[in-house]
Amino acid sequence: MDQRKENLAKIKLLRASSALKEVISQALGNLGDELLKGLCVTDVECKRGKYDAFIYLDKMMLDEKEQDYVLRHLKLASGAIEEFCVEALGWYKSPKLHFKFDDSLERQNKMDALFKKVQAELEKGKK
Repeated sequence: MDQRKENLAKIKLLRASSALKEVISQALGNLGDELLKGLCVTDVECKRGKYDAFIYLDKMMLDEKEQDYVLRHLKLASGAIEEFCVEALGWYKSPKLHFKFDDSLERQNKMDALFKKVQAELEKGKK
């Protein structure tokens, strides 16, 4: 029975994460800043029973200076984004939003490059 409750709690968090991903993308599109409007939400992870939500953003087209700008301005706009989420989802309260840049694609590209290098070395050794 405890396993079932645990699974249901995980499902609820996943549903909340999915809903937030969609709504936060819409909220970013409604902001006045062109750089913030163009951001892509790659993932949302709810923690502590929907008290915190970690929003992962794609950083591929942004340099380090732009990334700092984005994080500072998202921190300033987080109240408005949280309010948008409450209204759009009909929730009583929004989780505290924490914005981060997603490094997983970068790591994946490095891993792919390493595998290609290893493959080339193996093929070179066979000849």
